[in-house]
Amino acid sequence: MERPPISVLLPTTTWTPACGQVANQLQDGDELLILCDYESDPVSERTDIPASVSVIPAGEPAGCSGKANAIDVGMERAHNDRIVWTDDDFEHPDGWLERLSADYDANGPVSEVPFFRGRDPLSVLLEPTNAFGGTLMTWLGDVAWGGGVIFECDDLDVAAFRTDLTRTVSDDGTLGEHLDVTTVKRVRVVPAGGTTRESLERYVRFISLTRFHAPGLTAFNLGALFAIVAALVVAPLLTIGGLTATYGAVYAAFGIRRWTFLLAVPATVGNLPLFVYALARRTFVWGGRRYRWRSMFDVEVVE
Repeated sequence: MERPPISVLLPTTTWTPACGQVANQLQDGDELLILCDYESDPVSERTDIPASVSVIPAGEPAGCSGKANAIDVGMERAHNDRIVWTDDDFEHPDGWLERLSADYDANGPVSEVPFFRGRDPLSVLLEPTNAFGGTLMTWLGDVAWGGGVIFECDDLDVAAFRTDLTRTVSDDGTLGEHLDVTTVKRVRVVPAGGTTRESLERYVRFISLTRFHAPGLTAFNLGALFAIVAALVVAPLLTIGGLTATYGAVYAAFGIRRWTFLLAVPATVGNLPLFVYALARRTFVWGGRRYRWRSMFDVEVVE
């Protein structure tokens, strides 16, 4: 039985290996919409793209993030009912698109989960806590991740979703407010950071996301950090062993073969001042733009 045609939305300003990997997996009726900012972006100047691939400049965002703006334009321009969102910064192996579509047939809306692999000292240090919060909790909580999510337009109120999308920052956080997904235990390794400054801005953005989309979880996480740091003072050997073993178990459960679970203790301790710092910040930089995110639907593009 042939699957329904798929529209893949991929925000990027340059043609990365991921673009070619996804394009090579398209079947008859499928389309890949590469969503950039401007006609002057490098990807817009590329001429050797397949007929099933369209490069669409989304323009300057107003009152939302650049990525949310790009996804909104993609949702408007997509011709198919079955939609896949993905990103340009990780490997899309052969069969990736087919497997997502089969997952949808079995479960309805489905999302994969990320593991953020560090590329600078700060992002390497944060790998264990990212594995816990970004990988394990995404899977346990059935949280939509924009790097690998599939749904059909009938699964949500598209008009209401797009209205919210154009006045907020997080594309997948907003999708999660409108759509119930099932996460599959399939990890995509996403390079994170590059410089300490980039990793710090990324951290502030993630804390802002949970602050507005899951305020209760944000308060719980902050309390848990205080409790763990206190336990390290009261019972250091027991806490160090338990914390390291816990993160090691998370890595093993998701097939993450990285030594960085051994950084469990410094990562947890370091997260406490970083968490407080992120809550105190009023702006952050993402994709070359600085945003002031005052509340869920109050976003200013500062520069």
